[in-house]
Amino acid sequence: MPRRTSAARRPRGKSLPQVLALAAALSLAAGLALVAQNPRPGTQKGGEFILTVDVDLVVLHTTVVDRVGRLIGELGTKNFHIYEDDVEQKLALFRNEDVPVTVGLVLDNSASMRENRGSMKAGAVTFVETSNPLDEVFLVNFNDDYYLDLENKDFTSDIEELKTALEKTITRGSTAFYDALRASLKHLKRGTRQKRVLLVISDGVDTTSLSSFTTLVQDAQQAEAALYLVGLPCSPDEDGRACRNAKRNIRKLAEVTGGMAYFPTGTSEVEGLCRRISHDIRNQYVLGYYPSNRARDGSFRRVRVEIDSPKGYSKLFARTRPGYFAPSGSATGAQ
Repeated sequence: MPRRTSAARRPRGKSLPQVLALAAALSLAAGLALVAQNPRPGTQKGGEFILTVDVDLVVLHTTVVDRVGRLIGELGTKNFHIYEDDVEQKLALFRNEDVPVTVGLVLDNSASMRENRGSMKAGAVTFVETSNPLDEVFLVNFNDDYYLDLENKDFTSDIEELKTALEKTITRGSTAFYDALRASLKHLKRGTRQKRVLLVISDGVDTTSLSSFTTLVQDAQQAEAALYLVGLPCSPDEDGRACRNAKRNIRKLAEVTGGMAYFPTGTSEVEGLCRRISHDIRNQYVLGYYPSNRARDGSFRRVRVEIDSPKGYSKLFARTRPGYFAPSGSATGAQ
């Protein structure tokens, strides 16, 4: 992903496909190095959590809530049932702890967001301040281009560095929403944490992208990352139909990734929502299973998690990604 240059523009000599291809190649190289160095998924080394790969294990980061949306964090293995294409699977991994995350903050800095810039910055800082201190974070600011706004590094855990990065741009130009999210999903793959998240703050109205929304959804489904999106109110100058479509697209992105979409009525709500999202991420269950369907056919496998509510609880609901793509041919890869 382009870093901010002195001219504050992405070089036009490189097309989006070229940028994404380069990012994918670097991500693959980094992933292979991690597999070679670390034999077990989710291990700790020198105080750092390291992502490693089990080629068959399907991992589901799962939020459990009651009817009014309160987080439930006191459940055990007997309360969970996992189904793949309606066939129950045997639970092989269960963790109920705050694990560090690779997270991207993706902020809309187009001209339509001028009045929202302060609330976006405050929300991003609040999110980081209330997150796990071992999280690794990157920041993408976008308008008609998108920029990785860290100095000569891919990630940071330093709040002061992030605050500095948040000051690097001004609101102007049009909105490459789809392109920025696709590039951010690619960058997530360079992370070393098993759990991956994007926090996106935007009105979602795309005006400039080379990518289509369909392509973005495909990338999101394959990224094994949860997208949490704060859909800000559209500018009064925006077309009403475009705003309705943007809201529908934001909901779709959350749905296909097991994340959440929020639509504040005003900018004063953004900081509280970012705090809520951070709390959600830190209070998830990690579930894993080895699929009974061993076919490597590249098909999409539907997944759902059901909860046996313990005594004293009303009906509980599990939120996780709705499925995954199986490996194809003889190739191997993590789920």
